[in-house]
Amino acid sequence: MAAAVLAVGMPVAQAQAPSRTGAEAATGWSGIVREPVSIGMEKNWTSKGELTYPRGAGKRLPLVVLLHGSGDNDMDQTLPEGAGSIFKPVAQAINRKGYAVLRFNKRGVTDVGPVLTDDVAQLNPPEPYEQILRDAASVVRFAAKLPRIDPSRILLLGHSEGTQVASNLAAKPAAAGIPEPAGVIAMGVVGSNIRELITYQLFGARLAQLHEEFDVNGDGQLTARESVDGLIGQPDELVTYYRKVLFSGATLNPATDRDRDGRLAIDAEVGPVLRTESGIDNYPYAKDIPPDISAYLLDIDRFNDVTEDLPRFGGPTLLLNGENDVQTPARSALIADAAIARAGRTDHTVITYPGVGHAMNVTSKFTGSYGEPDAAVLADLGRWLEEHR
Repeated sequence: MAAAVLAVGMPVAQAQAPSRTGAEAATGWSGIVREPVSIGMEKNWTSKGELTYPRGAGKRLPLVVLLHGSGDNDMDQTLPEGAGSIFKPVAQAINRKGYAVLRFNKRGVTDVGPVLTDDVAQLNPPEPYEQILRDAASVVRFAAKLPRIDPSRILLLGHSEGTQVASNLAAKPAAAGIPEPAGVIAMGVVGSNIRELITYQLFGARLAQLHEEFDVNGDGQLTARESVDGLIGQPDELVTYYRKVLFSGATLNPATDRDRDGRLAIDAEVGPVLRTESGIDNYPYAKDIPPDISAYLLDIDRFNDVTEDLPRFGGPTLLLNGENDVQTPARSALIADAAIARAGRTDHTVITYPGVGHAMNVTSKFTGSYGEPDAAVLADLGRWLEEHR
């Protein structure tokens, strides 16, 4: 379904007084002008945002609009537990290549933190994914009216959910009432439908971990020793989860070891138990998925993923994915890029990074932590933008 054309909020931007203090340099904003903006959206919501660009730059700059991952994200896409942010270092890297960047708070988010509104209707609108898509179109239309920006050179950069938003908009820009994007950049690519990705996150990744980290001899079965050793160093929550499936007291769980041979066949015996534990067969009402997330999953299922929509876009594409990403696996990015190639597009690039997770940071695979994007990712992003300026 194409996003409907919306009324655009008029730009409300005021430049901050230039700061050249040591504090500015320490935050990474040295040499970059920051202008707060307010972006009017439908349903009486105004999003705070920030336009940034290199100090001393002229008008009619190329612009990159940053589109968040899922959840109530602020303009920096602030990470939990003090792990930094995704979009602040990305924006700074882009600014240093001569581009302007527009970041904005998602609907329902009032400030960086993220700080959320008390208005439940804004946080949980009906048709939640479609509202995200419509809001993103509002932001692009807003950007196209900014006097400093060249509307013919607006690029879309999405992370996770934002990769699908970017591809949906790029596939049918006229339907969304936006200029045709000058390029699309996708980080953590939603290259499969959401049900497949959620199935992998809740079930497939656990099965893969048993094969890759527990099954030392690679025979597809777990001995009691392999099962015990595999728990070493795992987070407490995961230890509890696996113990319930693998053990009964100090011995292998006879309910899982159905053939009573003293070994657990990972796929044939452990797999069905893990699948039941995940509740994925009740998708989108799987175990531990809150009702608002179920509503979101039902809604986003109505829209094409990156592999389906980005081949319809005629401009340049850059797909970036970590090989340790268990939320949007790197295979999804490769599949999407292959579809773009089959569509006859010649300017397309895909890069996967060993040891990098969903936030584009260096981390372990199955029990990884969040952190800011790795320097190699930012360098590749910068080089691609230089080539397409």
